Parts: sequence; structure tokens; C-alpha cells
Amino acid sequence: MLEKIPHAVGAALSGLKAGLDRTAYRTHFAAAPEGLTLTSPAFDDGAAMPARFTADGEGTSPPLALTGLPAGTARVVLLVEDAGSPTPNPLVHLIAWDLDPDAPLSEGAASQAGSRLALGKNLELGKNSFLKSGWLPPDPPTGHGAHVYLFQTYALDRALDLPEHPGRGALLEAMAGRVLAKGCLVGTYERP
Repeated sequence: MLEKIPHAVGAALSGLKAGLDRTAYRTHFAAAPEGLTLTSPAFDDGAAMPARFTADGEGTSPPLALTGLPAGTARVVLLVEDAGSPTPNPLVHLIAWDLDPDAPLSEGAASQAGSRLALGKNLELGKNSFLKSGWLPPDPPTGHGAHVYLFQTYALDRALDLPEHPGRGALLEAMAGRVLAKGCLVGTYERP
């Protein structure tokens, strides 16, 4: 959708970015202890994501694996935000909550609501910034520069009681006081 924005408009907006300081990682959970390590076999931390995970490719969600969970972890939350979006707040690309601490996410697992995980359990997905459940593929405006996508993960001391397909606000409110540790994987993407 944003690939249709003219390069000159994207370039003119290049100085307008939500910023890392507006992500949940740096606002709501800045004091949470670090310790989780989130990795992807598809890209290194701080590196460009392959186009297949974006609107320029198949748009599937990337595979992810988590290590370093502290004792007492009951569930894991994954929140992906675009700190480079030309919006007042980061764009939400994924909310996955009530994740099993021992189960990695395979490629495409978070691409749509109703996805199945190991043992037949449904993947609980919240609403992204386009108000749809599932992975919102990166789609930065042409000429806007590289966008920074924070794959934030949080170890929780219990499962969250949330409505079906919660938004960012409901998720962050439910997580308050429940975070045992956090970790982050950064991927970038710039539309050529």
C-alpha cells in the first residue's frame, strides 16, 4: 500500500519517525530486567530483514526462537513495533500473547489469526495498527529510509486475562506488574 507513495513524499517525511523512545520497550517496560535472547535464523540482530517477510515479498512472519527465560515464567508475549514509522507512535506489526515459553515460532506462524502451534494450541494474536489480527508485513514509504522493527519479548509470571484480539493499550495494561524479564531483536527494512 505505501509503495504507491511517491519517493519525493517519502523523502520529505524522512525526518518524521516515531522513535525508539516511544516503543513499549523503552516506555512501559523500561525498568524491566533484561535477560531474554530473541533470535531469528532469517536475520541477525540489527540487520536487514529479508523481503519475504515484508509487503514486497510473501509477507509471512519470520521464524523466532527465545532463550534465557527466568524461573517462574508462565507465558511469553511478543510485540513488534516499527520505531521508524512516520506516525506519532510506533506502528504495531504484531501482538502475540499467551505464548508457550518452550515453543519457538516457525516461519509464518503469526501471519494470521487461527494459526496453530505445536500440540494443536491456537496462537493468540492481538490487533496490529491496521486493526487486524496477525503479522502486518513491513511496508515503509519509498524514500523514507530504513525503518527499525523491534521484536520485543516479555516473560510473564502468569497468563494474561485478555479479550480476544486485544490492542496495544489493553495488552500493555494487562502486562503491568507481570514482567519478569525482557529481550529484543531488531530488524530493519528499507524499501528500495
